[in-house]
Amino acid sequence: MASKVQLPMGIEIERKFLLRDDSWRAQVEHSEHLAQGYLVSAAALAAGLARASVRVRRAGDGAWLNIKAARLGIERAEYDYAIPPDDADALLATLCDGVLSKRRHHVTVGGTLFEIDEFLGDNAGLVVAEVELPRADAAFPRPPWLGREVSALVRYYNVNLIAHPYARWTPAERGANDGADA
Repeated sequence: MASKVQLPMGIEIERKFLLRDDSWRAQVEHSEHLAQGYLVSAAALAAGLARASVRVRRAGDGAWLNIKAARLGIERAEYDYAIPPDDADALLATLCDGVLSKRRHHVTVGGTLFEIDEFLGDNAGLVVAEVELPRADAAFPRPPWLGREVSALVRYYNVNLIAHPYARWTPAERGANDGADA
């Protein structure tokens, strides 16, 4: 199994893609349920009232606080800290505007790890693949199931999926989700 790309502390280079089909499912090595919420709302970020998103995430027996620069692009400042699971549960229940639920599938292609998020609840039907890279211009495999890149489209950012879930997307927004125009 491939491991996540290790960059200098504070930098994440990540690209997001829609999927053309479900053929990736045959390659899943591991899956886990994630629940996450944001301590800084999408509205505050959109209004320029915050310089970073602050996320609380629960996965299995672990929990993390994540701080990520509030800007578009594939390269952003990011810091991740383990926190006690009970603290994460309390933060998710009391300080977040909502909780995003998804199933994360790990698929390795040519030594590169793709994290495929299958969203649940109000975001059911949305499936996005993410790949972390060592450099913004790094080459990576393009499996046949990998569709159109959506890294720069703000509606695909998790913080925005809480405020404007996939279930409420317009037909035009959903039409852009077919993944066939890669």
